[in-house]
Amino acid sequence: MASVSYRHVFKRFGDVSVIKDFNLEIADKEFMVFVGPSGCGKSTNLRMLAGLEEPSGGEIVFGERVVADGKRGAVVPPGQRNVGLVFQSYALWPHMTVRGNISWPLKVKGWSAAQI
Repeated sequence: MASVSYRHVFKRFGDVSVIKDFNLEIADKEFMVFVGPSGCGKSTNLRMLAGLEEPSGGEIVFGERVVADGKRGAVVPPGQRNVGLVFQSYALWPHMTVRGNISWPLKVKGWSAAQI
């Protein structure tokens, strides 16, 4: 796992700014949780991290590797970021437990049960 940095990231949908000058440093092996009310930008930030949304400006960096750059567009496609994203409630697999939903992307990546 590498560190993750959001550097002056902002996101607009048309004329609406949903994230403004977001800066965050997450250290290697650090556990981070985003909390807040609906519409505050939690999911948008995670979608940008995973590469499902492009930032309108700023950079997202894994270690020393810029994976998203708002000026040039997304630099690294989602499938090449080595990041997993488990969606909220309605997008979870209803037949799986919480553990099953969280471990699914790791199984797909080829991790062993001991690693998971």
